[in-house]
Amino acid sequence: MDYYPAMSTIKSIREKLGITQAELAKVLGCTQGNVSFYERGQTIPPDAAKILIAHAKMLGHEITFDDIYGDPAPADSAV
Repeated sequence: MDYYPAMSTIKSIREKLGITQAELAKVLGCTQGNVSFYERGQTIPPDAAKILIAHAKMLGHEITFDDIYGDPAPADSAV
């Protein structure tokens, strides 16, 4: 599985896929400005994340929700 750094995750994924912001916007059905916001830390909507995962798979890359949103924080075991 590919590793995507936490900072600018969407940008890292987009660059790994070899596509531009405009191309990603077309795939996601949003504007290039939206993609720019996602790359600067605005949370990508779950429906758009699903589309991104499917598009990446079509291009031969496997990404997950964890790659997009980061691993969830470990639960505090102290009760």
